[in-house]
Amino acid sequence: MADQIAVVGGVDTHTDFHQAAVIDTIGRHLATASFPTTPDGYRRLLEWMRLHGDVLAVGVEGTGAYGSGLARFLRGNEVSVVDVDRPDRKARRANGKSDPVDAYAAATAVLSGRAHGRPKTRDGIVEAIRSLRVVRRSAIKSRTQTINQIRTLIVSAPAGVRERLRGLPTHPVDAQLPALAPARTSPTRPAKLSPFARPTDGPAAERCALDRLSQIAAAAAPPRPIRRDGPLTLPHP
Repeated sequence: MADQIAVVGGVDTHTDFHQAAVIDTIGRHLATASFPTTPDGYRRLLEWMRLHGDVLAVGVEGTGAYGSGLARFLRGNEVSVVDVDRPDRKARRANGKSDPVDAYAAATAVLSGRAHGRPKTRDGIVEAIRSLRVVRRSAIKSRTQTINQIRTLIVSAPAGVRERLRGLPTHPVDAQLPALAPARTSPTRPAKLSPFARPTDGPAAERCALDRLSQIAAAAAPPRPIRRDGPLTLPHP
């Protein structure tokens, strides 16, 4: 009976679905099926594999990315999970992409011993540090981009502004920016640096830039009232 044999699973992972495959201990292909990347989909995938026999191990592609949720679920259900490298991209281009074939290949890699990587846990202090580093890199990149934009605008700013800011380090430039904001009633005053006349970090700078742009645009071209002689009618299709 099916529950008396041992099987090995393989999973080709994707964003919205995972392709699973099952082989026996001598490498024969038994079945393949697709499951959604949801808690219910993970549960059905494991139940489906167990219908074919005692699951010795499951090879999962990308346990640190697309397969992280499934890997956590399988480990939580006391299933041995092996991290499997994705097939060589050059070979994929030459032979064509096939999700069932990749799933069988993942299972075969586990059975043959070619795949023996430990899955990434994606939890604990290491994951917290990784997440914070991602946020930090994004903040530094955004900050650097803003500073570069300011430096570029200084080059073409009016002479008084350019001489005032020329050669200053970043922080003194930040301190000078609020004084460069134009008055609401003086839209013709040179204001090329006004979008940055607020803190240059995070969403506050973005909102400030949009507010300044709206003010200057409205002063330069005030919206005109829409005149209609009668009710608005739409043409028949």
